[in-house]
Amino acid sequence: MFMGEYHHNIDDKNRLIIPSKFREELGKDCIVTRGLDNCLFVYPRSEWEHILAKLKQLPFTKKDARAFMRFFLSGATVCDFDKQGRITITSPLIDYADITKECIVIGVNDRLEIWSKSNWENFFNTNKDNLSDIAEDLFEIDTNI
Repeated sequence: MFMGEYHHNIDDKNRLIIPSKFREELGKDCIVTRGLDNCLFVYPRSEWEHILAKLKQLPFTKKDARAFMRFFLSGATVCDFDKQGRITITSPLIDYADITKECIVIGVNDRLEIWSKSNWENFFNTNKDNLSDIAEDLFEIDTNI
């Protein structure tokens, strides 16, 4: 399981250090793609295969399914780690996530997310005061106990 928050900078060659704790769980490479909320999703290969299997079950005749698959898969790329533990992120992905220099890498259970500092701060500040309401909506109390 991925968890935690790390602050790093992307260099002029679009390379970003992935924290060693995360690299151990990812393996020798990872898949980076467009995520939701203007961040990037990073998956270990095993989880990526699981997601692909789910996507294959979506009916291609449904407009929303086609749109999501195009969005999600067109930006996907396999990234290998260099000797310093960095991955190179493609320009379209950097543009999508509005990454300029400072990045936030967070662990979110089965994946990592890479955020631009400004997008992360905006997301965090917008949602932090509503966390109790969000939790209440997601985790209903079981009254059958």
